[in-house]
Amino acid sequence: MSSLSKAGTYTLGDRAVNRMGYGAMQLAGPQVFGPPKDHAGALAVLREAIAAGVNHIDTSDFYGPHVTNRIIREALGPYPKDLTIVTKVGAVRGDDASWLPASEPHQLEQAVHDNLRNLGVDVLDVVNLRLMGDIHAPKEGSIEAQFATLAALREKGLIRHLGLSNATLTQVKEAQAIAPVVCVQNQYNLVQRGDDAMIDALNGMGIAYVPFFPLGGFSPLQSEALNAVAAKLGATPMQVALAWLLQRSPNILLIPGTSSVGHLRENLAAAELVLSAEVRAELETI
Repeated sequence: MSSLSKAGTYTLGDRAVNRMGYGAMQLAGPQVFGPPKDHAGALAVLREAIAAGVNHIDTSDFYGPHVTNRIIREALGPYPKDLTIVTKVGAVRGDDASWLPASEPHQLEQAVHDNLRNLGVDVLDVVNLRLMGDIHAPKEGSIEAQFATLAALREKGLIRHLGLSNATLTQVKEAQAIAPVVCVQNQYNLVQRGDDAMIDALNGMGIAYVPFFPLGGFSPLQSEALNAVAAKLGATPMQVALAWLLQRSPNILLIPGTSSVGHLRENLAAAELVLSAEVRAELETI
């Protein structure tokens, strides 16, 4: 039995996944652009994740672009039957590594086919519509045309389940009226908790919440209080931050990313870390 099972599972569409997963973004080169410095190391991280019990991997064909999906295919194909790969569409990369919106119907359809080809699958498990908004913050506005495009591709059998990324609760409800939403990916972590109400609302709706940048992303979490709690528990600050997320709500799924096998093992070990109510209360004052 995998130690990841200690954190429990959650149903993503029709798939039960361990709540501790893996995000593949850091397998690409610097700024998530170009190939990795260590190709063999990237393959090793993915294989180690699967060996440790990870059955939920998050990716996108605009990581690289095309880099991470091809590495996932090389490392893990043919895929384990219980592996759920979640990808996202709605952006492309500029030649200067910029992140550009790409949400016209023909662009979304192209992105779905790029993901199918580069992952080497006939159907995508889950596709998130990545709303560009304010890049890392949601912005209100109708998403009907974009989400309807993906819903049509789902009806054609190219996608099993749909989700949203960088979305507001109003947009989730608008999408739900078009096709079922199985997950929402927004920025959220111990110190950026603007989505508290959304997490609770989604939990009531049976929708998974998947925080991106669970450890702060490009600006890693730094807190003396977090360091002190970690020292008391004999854990790393990042393990404590991940454990807090797991215990924040049962519908939270984690996808911390790394290009290091050592860091991967550290992250996954957070699934076994239990925080007392007293410790959680202390952390929530940060």
